[in-house]
Amino acid sequence: MATNRPPRTGQQYSLTHGDWQAVVTELGATLRTLTYQGRNVVVPLGQDDPVTCCHGQLLVPFPNRIEAGTYTFQGETYELPIDEHERNNAIHGYGYRSFWKLESSSESSVTLSWRVPFLLGYPFDVTVTTTYELTDEGLNIIVSATNNGDTDAPWALAIHPWLDNGFNGYGDEIDGQNAQCTLTVPGNTHVTVNENLIPTGTEPVDGTKYDLRQPRLLTEQPYDDAWTDLEHDADGTVTATFTRPDGLSVRIGGDETITSYQVCTGTKFPAFKHPAGTAVEPQTAYANAFNTGNQLIVIKPGKTSTTKLFINASLE
Repeated sequence: MATNRPPRTGQQYSLTHGDWQAVVTELGATLRTLTYQGRNVVVPLGQDDPVTCCHGQLLVPFPNRIEAGTYTFQGETYELPIDEHERNNAIHGYGYRSFWKLESSSESSVTLSWRVPFLLGYPFDVTVTTTYELTDEGLNIIVSATNNGDTDAPWALAIHPWLDNGFNGYGDEIDGQNAQCTLTVPGNTHVTVNENLIPTGTEPVDGTKYDLRQPRLLTEQPYDDAWTDLEHDADGTVTATFTRPDGLSVRIGGDETITSYQVCTGTKFPAFKHPAGTAVEPQTAYANAFNTGNQLIVIKPGKTSTTKLFINASLE
């Protein structure tokens, strides 16, 4: 007898507004698809596909890596599970592993929430609420984290979309297709890392392949790097721009809480886990912030931290 099974990514929330369409999943509040005038803005995923490379996911309560899965916050030391074993790191938080609760939905928006379960490595009582909304300009994302507990809570976030390069390539050919795209990141400083991709310091981007302050072809891959000292506009927003040979220009960024970007081209990734594009990730803090305190947000009891993000596009 046939069995009706739900998608492995859970309930699918389909959004539409004008030239824009999107699908957000119950699992991880993941952005599974986003299109503009029928073109993929992010690399699409099937509803039963494995989510490789944090494809479209929301990274909370921390993005990127925590060295050896151990950190000290306000005098207490915490140990997180190691889930990047080859580098001995904890990576990308836990929100993407859970099914989120539907709070509200409409034709063009959906709001989901997740209360962090009790974890020995992150025992802080935080509820995260995320709203995805399509407008004439594109996709707006609002992420709010409320500290329900009676102690301070460390907090950082990022979104991890793989921006579609327009070629639908596979495996190593993706590197050459990414090289036909340009990227602008308004960051004055590049974050240096060790062999485990843990930050060791910073350096000016001047005269290096990391100077993306003007549009630059992605011909000097690999990139799996962070930029900081961002140039924000007068209204507090910051924007990175990814432009494809077919003329689609994608802008991704957020408000004044965005202090860095991570960019990954996936160069030489195994074919089965190499998305056909480039990850451009606005972050409130870069790797190992729970240890360094650099750009870390501390949420006081009863208070809420809110970050506003966006993905827009146009045809040139």
